[in-house]
Amino acid sequence: MKLARIGAAGCEVPVVQDGDGGWRSLRPVTEDIDGAFLSRGLADVRAALTDGRLGDVIEPGRFGPPVARPGKIVCIGLNYRDHAAETRAEIPAEPVVFLKTAQTMVGAQDTVLIPRRSTRTDWEVELAVVVGAEARYLDCPADSARCIAGYAISNDVSEREFQKDRGGTWDKGKNCDTFNPMGPWLVSADAVPDPQALRLRLSVNGERRQDGTTSDMIFAVDHLIWYVSQFMVLEPGDVINTGTPAGVAMGMPDRPYLRAGDVVELEIDGLGRQRQQIGQA
Repeated sequence: MKLARIGAAGCEVPVVQDGDGGWRSLRPVTEDIDGAFLSRGLADVRAALTDGRLGDVIEPGRFGPPVARPGKIVCIGLNYRDHAAETRAEIPAEPVVFLKTAQTMVGAQDTVLIPRRSTRTDWEVELAVVVGAEARYLDCPADSARCIAGYAISNDVSEREFQKDRGGTWDKGKNCDTFNPMGPWLVSADAVPDPQALRLRLSVNGERRQDGTTSDMIFAVDHLIWYVSQFMVLEPGDVINTGTPAGVAMGMPDRPYLRAGDVVELEIDGLGRQRQQIGQA
C-alpha cells in the first residue's frame, strides 16, 4: 500500500493509492498522515479501500513529504562499508547516530537550496524507515518489525565544510533548510518483503553517482531500530535515515559538489523516484 500527501506546501491532502492507480483522499479516515494516525495502524485504511469509504480522487501534482510533522529524524552515518572506505573513515563498531530537525523535510520534487557561503553541498540517497509504534528499550532486533509503519526515499543532503571543518558535531552540516527531501510516498511495511534487498541509485545531471544495495548495510534496519531505542524513545511518525552507499561528492575529488541549476534524481526499488532542482538560498 502506498500513502502520500498531495498539494501545496502546508495544504497537503493525505491520500492512498487505489487498485486502479488513482490517489484517493484519506480525509474520511484521517486529517493527515502523522504520528497519531500511524499509531493506530493501517487497518482503517485497508478497510476503507475495501468498502469504498475513501474520498474523491486527487489529481497528483506536488507530492509533499509523506509524513507530516515527524517528532524527529534520526540519521545513521557511515552505515555502508564502501561509503566509509571512500571517506577514509574506520568501520564503526556501533551505529553513528545524529539528528535532523523536522524543518529540513521537503517533498520529493521540491527545490533543494544550497546554503549561503556553501561550497561543498553533497547528496546522499538513503532508505528511510517510518516508525509506526513506540520503540523503547526493545529487547532485541527481532522486536523492531512491529514498530515499522513503512519505508520511503530520503536524500540526506549535507554541507561537508559545515559538517567536518567547523567544529562540534555534524549537526551544522545536516540541518540546513530543505536538506531532507523525502517521498514521494510511504510504502507500507507489508509491501516491502525484505528491506535489506533494495537497490539505491542517484544521478546528478544525468550522470550516475551512487548505485548500491541495502544488503551492504553494516547495521541492518532491525538492528538500527533496536539500537536507537536504547538511547531515545522512537515514537510513531519519527523517521530513521539508514545511511548511504558510496558515490558522494566528498568521496570523489574529480566530481564537483552541487551547484545551483544542477538536477539530482534518486530512486529505490519499489519506493519510487525523486527529482530535485538545485537552487541558491
